[in-house]
Amino acid sequence: MVLNALFEKNKPISYVAIALLLFVVYAIDLSVEPDFTHTLLGWLKMVSLSLLVVVSVLLVQFIIYKNKLSEQNMYALFFYTCFLILFQTFFNNSSAILGNFFALLAIRRVFSMSSLVQLKLKIFDASLWIFIAVIFEPWCILYLVLLFFCIVWYRSNDYKNWLIPVVSATAISTIFYTYSLFAGFSFFGFWEEHFTTDFNFSYFENTYQNIALAVFSSVACLFFFAKIMTIRNIPLSEHHNYYKILLCFLIGAGIYVLSDDKNNGLLVFCFFPLAVLGANYVERLPKIWIKETVLVGILIISLVIFILQIPLILQGR
Repeated sequence: MVLNALFEKNKPISYVAIALLLFVVYAIDLSVEPDFTHTLLGWLKMVSLSLLVVVSVLLVQFIIYKNKLSEQNMYALFFYTCFLILFQTFFNNSSAILGNFFALLAIRRVFSMSSLVQLKLKIFDASLWIFIAVIFEPWCILYLVLLFFCIVWYRSNDYKNWLIPVVSATAISTIFYTYSLFAGFSFFGFWEEHFTTDFNFSYFENTYQNIALAVFSSVACLFFFAKIMTIRNIPLSEHHNYYKILLCFLIGAGIYVLSDDKNNGLLVFCFFPLAVLGANYVERLPKIWIKETVLVGILIISLVIFILQIPLILQGR
């Protein structure tokens, strides 16, 4: 029962295993990626984006640990890593990497609102990160639904809380408008082209991307509906956290569905909530061998689909 023993507790060896797994997968993906240029600028971009991915992974674990969204284990981080491997197109999607990073920063502040300490500052920070994420992935604007849900849940009677996101939007718009003047592009034209939708899902570059989406959708339905069926067994004091998790997942799915430039990497916005739901699901399994089967199965499927795509990517170079 190797994987269960490795990730059932929060210990340094678990972080090392996840880091090595991500490093190997990212190195392989980089070596076969046809768009990567071996120039100084290309390497700087690669290093910067890879650091953001690492920080995002650590941020996921911080949010889970700080808000006690799972027991003291590494199941959620394991699932998050498997999802990254399953959809290797994410590693080559700089806008998704940046949008996801800022969305996670916003989610961190949203979850910290439950303490009611410096609530207005947290609302401002969360909305600020959301609007920055919108610059890279337009439909991250949907995270405002999560923010307003929390305002209603915690302090809806204070009208100032409803005005704070407007202040954040004004601040980001002013800064971005100033940048557009120096960069020489139309501020209004950018947003007009940015907020477009496309419901064409025939974007798959190969059959394995289609299979990956089918596997992910099945796993997502299992974890999502399992939580809905068992949420009544959770103490009432913790319900708000899991409503936020479920809403996060729906928002992530909405971003994928509404996005114009569709690819499997956009599903990254579903990874955090689904990783939490997956950890909760595994924690409730009665037998260790069943837990091991789930963990091994998802890891093998992710690695196999990733490896099978490598020859196809090399053919397209």
